[in-house]
Amino acid sequence: MKLFDTTLRDGGNVVGHGFNAELTLSIVRGLLNAGIADIELGNCKGIGAYERAGATKALSDAEYYSLLAPLADKGRLGMFVLAGMAREDEVKAAADAGMYFLRVGANAGDGAGSLEAIRMVKRAGLYCRYALMKGYVLSPDELAAEAKMLEDAGADCVTIMDSAGTMFPEETAEYVKTLKAALSIPVGFHGHSNLGLSQANALSAANAGADEIDCGLLGMARSAGNCATELAAATLKREGYLPEVDLYGLLDYLDGELIPAMKAYDYHVAVDPTALMLGLAGCHSAFLPLFKKVAAEEGVSLLRLIAEVSAVDRKAPGEELIRSTAAKLK
Repeated sequence: MKLFDTTLRDGGNVVGHGFNAELTLSIVRGLLNAGIADIELGNCKGIGAYERAGATKALSDAEYYSLLAPLADKGRLGMFVLAGMAREDEVKAAADAGMYFLRVGANAGDGAGSLEAIRMVKRAGLYCRYALMKGYVLSPDELAAEAKMLEDAGADCVTIMDSAGTMFPEETAEYVKTLKAALSIPVGFHGHSNLGLSQANALSAANAGADEIDCGLLGMARSAGNCATELAAATLKREGYLPEVDLYGLLDYLDGELIPAMKAYDYHVAVDPTALMLGLAGCHSAFLPLFKKVAAEEGVSLLRLIAEVSAVDRKAPGEELIRSTAAKLK
């Protein structure tokens, strides 16, 4: 099971239609350095949207390709394309630019009209993902039947999209299990936070057998946002998944680079890295001032200090324990 980060595509809605060059490179590097290699990027409306759908508050596809060329072989980078917007020359351009995949997207129930787009992606030699947008409009069995048709057409992976953030964890598990039983290709889940359930749905999907979980750094995405990448990483690692992900490295990147950069867009971080670590470690926030004081005085990572001390005493950690732990972290 792995994370599929969509910050640079779905999260592009937060800043217009896509991130600028500086943030694009920062986010790609931050993810790769943290062990997250599957990254969707570009215009939030997909390839071709800059020229043909008025989605110009972003770089053009060609500008993204040029920018990302030095990093194209460092991970599995790719872009999104609406099935109805797919054009042979634009798909080929993505392949020529070194993209690893394209994700074809269409509403659940409209799969029959997406088959040529899938074939187009495969003819270009790309890995073909498929987004079953608004997956909840079909029953699990109906969605599985459509997904089987897409697999037969050449799709390499399908993703159940809770586009309105309306699904509950038990529904998510049922959809994932039904599609997994019907298909031989990987099944992913993409949740939104409109009911505050994207994180619970991510855990439910993973435990039901999903092969990947869509997520966005700081929860950035359209509407109420996606499952936050850092929260998914933290909770799924706690469940025994994602051994390849460097959680501390990811949180350090957020604290040191991305959160400060997003202040220019007035973006509010719902759960910052310190609050996340308090929850993950089971440390009450009443102890935070002491942890901050000792971390600053001893020159050690606040987040690692919280985690290490809490592994010993979550009830009432005293200054002696905190300082002795800090000394070991130096």
